[in-house]
Amino acid sequence: MFSRKSIGASVSASSVSFVRVGGSSKTPCLEAVSSRPLSPGTLHPSFRELNVLNPQGFVIALQEARNLLSCRGKYVSVSLPDSVGRVMILDLEERFRNRSEGLEVLRWKLKKKLPFDVAEAHLDYQQLAVRENGDIVVLVVLAFRPVISQYEELFSAAGLVPTGIDLNCFNLNRVFEQRLATCQEYAFLSYFDSHLGIMFYSGGKPEFIRSKDLAGDETEFESLHKEVRCSFLSYTARFAGREFREIFCLAPPQLAKAFCGIAQEALGGEPLLLEITSALDVRGKGFPVPEPLFPFTSAIGTALRAL
Repeated sequence: MFSRKSIGASVSASSVSFVRVGGSSKTPCLEAVSSRPLSPGTLHPSFRELNVLNPQGFVIALQEARNLLSCRGKYVSVSLPDSVGRVMILDLEERFRNRSEGLEVLRWKLKKKLPFDVAEAHLDYQQLAVRENGDIVVLVVLAFRPVISQYEELFSAAGLVPTGIDLNCFNLNRVFEQRLATCQEYAFLSYFDSHLGIMFYSGGKPEFIRSKDLAGDETEFESLHKEVRCSFLSYTARFAGREFREIFCLAPPQLAKAFCGIAQEALGGEPLLLEITSALDVRGKGFPVPEPLFPFTSAIGTALRAL
């Protein structure tokens, strides 16, 4: 396998982060990381409003973080906060013959549930399964098109070409894709950038997805336990008899022990804490590993898409 290079970037309300990943999809290696802070008020993640309130400051931060990588590449995969989009799993009674018809069915079903004109929705889906009654199960991702367009324009203004834009929840999962690929019945819980992510899998495919923004919540850990427990009860009420063989947790180092405790209490199983250093080589290229490495997780995940 030839070694390739891929650049990933993630944004949050407080910073922009870049990573350079090399190697191959089977044996990735983290080669460099960089980050620059954003001034307060520069960016506010939102589903229905433009996110970047200080475009000039945002572009400068992108350029500075990009230059710190010491890499000439301009193509970049981008990871955005989960609150920028919506992710859901739907059962569709309607039949469709191709992807175009599938998108039309989804626009029709979602048009009354969105806070904006469905024509302005950036919409994508993946078929997961077919129920015994013939209903089609799809994973749906949607965002407000002007929000995505603003990010594309500002990355372009910084001299970068975004080759793909998606949400943190998928990129956190992608970092540990090789480990998770061996599992069938499992839970993946994450706490990243003040967002709680809950994914329940059966047969290796997602059956339940929930994301909750807990930024500014003074009763943070009480909220975490409540959200995880309520999600689990909702899941088991719909899919009676489901049991997790594995429970995986991803959380900042300073919160990891407490977060795993919450997962164990809420789900009733022994969780395994996932760490970036178990998913890819961070020593092979001779750069000092930053502490903590955790804030770069979503940027690493989106960079892995291009390997």
